[in-house]
Amino acid sequence: MKLVDLAWPDVAERAAAGAILAVPIGATEQHGPHLPLSTDTDIALALCDRLAAARPDVLVAPTVAYGSSGEHAGFAGTLSIGQQATELLLLELGRSAAETFRRLLFVSAHGGNAGPVARAVARLRAESHDVEVFQPRWQGDPHAGRPETALQLTLRPHTVRMDRAVAGDLRSLGEVLNLLRTGGVRAVSHNGVLGDPTGSTAQEGEALLAALVEALTFQVDAWCPVAAR
Repeated sequence: MKLVDLAWPDVAERAAAGAILAVPIGATEQHGPHLPLSTDTDIALALCDRLAAARPDVLVAPTVAYGSSGEHAGFAGTLSIGQQATELLLLELGRSAAETFRRLLFVSAHGGNAGPVARAVARLRAESHDVEVFQPRWQGDPHAGRPETALQLTLRPHTVRMDRAVAGDLRSLGEVLNLLRTGGVRAVSHNGVLGDPTGSTAQEGEALLAALVEALTFQVDAWCPVAAR
């Protein structure tokens, strides 16, 4: 269920019963010439929605659609608030959420947010807040390649332009990491793709999404067993 669909007395009742607030964290950034800027945000929201479908004690907060995307500068439409602002946003959001909810879950689907998320969560935990983080991981292309294209074909196929899907830089992330750190994605890929999205299918996306939801559900169940609510 969506948090914003409830009135405050309903939220208070759910929170008193032990509800978990799940916050999808994405980004607004380029994902090649064939995927929408919302790709990371769409994935984070889908994971939270499916977790809530599996666990009625989960309420899904509005998505954080901006993050640290400076590595994608130079591609039209990328909107980055940087690492410090992302960290502060999540820190203050977590503090505010803790006034109502005993447990807070961040689901972050943008790799560039990893540092800010980790620092914000460490600070919140140091302040005695119960916070958990899930960051989806998969084998293969790291950005706008086959896995993300397949996921988007499953989630919002009308936003995918497979007629524009072409390979970008095909080196492994380890091979280009230093270049990415110093020059961003532009330094290694003219079209913003790290990998090869051609041949992606919705069936692959459905299988990957199911695996990610299973991993998320397993992690949340271990952190907060249903019987312990």
